[in-house]
Amino acid sequence: MATGHADPQRRERILAATLDLIADEGVAGVSHRKIAARARVPLGSMTYHFSGIDELLREAFRLFTDHIVELFDTHLSAPADRDQARAAVADLIHTLSDGSRRDLVLTQELYTLAARQPSYRELTHAWMARSRIHLEKHFDPDTARQLDALIEGLTLHRALAQEPHDRALTLEAVTRITTTESS
Repeated sequence: MATGHADPQRRERILAATLDLIADEGVAGVSHRKIAARARVPLGSMTYHFSGIDELLREAFRLFTDHIVELFDTHLSAPADRDQARAAVADLIHTLSDGSRRDLVLTQELYTLAARQPSYRELTHAWMARSRIHLEKHFDPDTARQLDALIEGLTLHRALAQEPHDRALTLEAVTRITTTESS
């Protein structure tokens, strides 16, 4: 195996392998040995790059939340008016729910960790705040908070439903929330 100097992407591979392992086996299945094997790095690389499994999990989940916030940015940076923003939110919900099962599992694993361990709540709070920044480009802060919760809920419901609802219902829900805003 390559040394750190000849393998400048090692840390990133470890983080990606961590997320893949979490998606496959859950947080409970994570170990330094399994991650090192999956990333194809020496076991010693784990402690060289991370002080422990907790730091590794936090960094991996931070990388994951960056990915989701990028999706928010992709969908919500272009709309020029309120109707376009509503359509963009509906599209985002369908992108997230029709997208990667990996992302769905990682989201739920992070929420489970945050529900059990306050230190991970800081990460989810930061993620939610970053998501709402994109929503607040088009909607007042209270409406953005409601939309953020709607996005999470409808994404989960669509992803797990045997017969997911269509885009028209999603757009109707987004419109109802954004029509009654107090701005």
